[in-house]
Amino acid sequence: MLEKVLRAVRLLAMVAWVGGLAFFAFVLAPVAFHRLPSAHEAGLVVGGTLSILHGIGLVGGVLFCIATGILWLRAEVPARVAFAIEMALTGVMLAATAYSQLRVLPAMERDRAQAGGAIAAVDVANPARADFERLHVLSERLEGLVLLCGIGVVLMLARESQWPETGKIKRI
Repeated sequence: MLEKVLRAVRLLAMVAWVGGLAFFAFVLAPVAFHRLPSAHEAGLVVGGTLSILHGIGLVGGVLFCIATGILWLRAEVPARVAFAIEMALTGVMLAATAYSQLRVLPAMERDRAQAGGAIAAVDVANPARADFERLHVLSERLEGLVLLCGIGVVLMLARESQWPETGKIKRI
């Protein structure tokens, strides 16, 4: 029973995180920038949404690691290898998300405020805008890394159900 609950927690946490990232990247951000009246308004929506998504990811990632750690302790060697890979990928996801949330997004907000609020209205030679644009590229790359690692975890989760030796749990 505990194993089923832990596996359900892991699946829900990763699906919420990876699904949220995919929705954000392929639906929310493009719609916001094409439908809202200004890039400034779209940026406010996207930035606010990204902070919420980061919260979901950080909580989900920690829950995933706790549940996976418990399963790892009870697993046979082949399963431990798969669990370790999943936890390593999730660790990268957590680190990149935390860095983005705690360092990159606040720095982008500072740059936006220094530029007078609407970053797109400021000359491209302005140092605040240049730094904002640099950080924006970094933010996109970090989110891409998190999504790529998340897809890797989801593929590992699918592998667990296909190969019985990967999911064997020792009975304590």
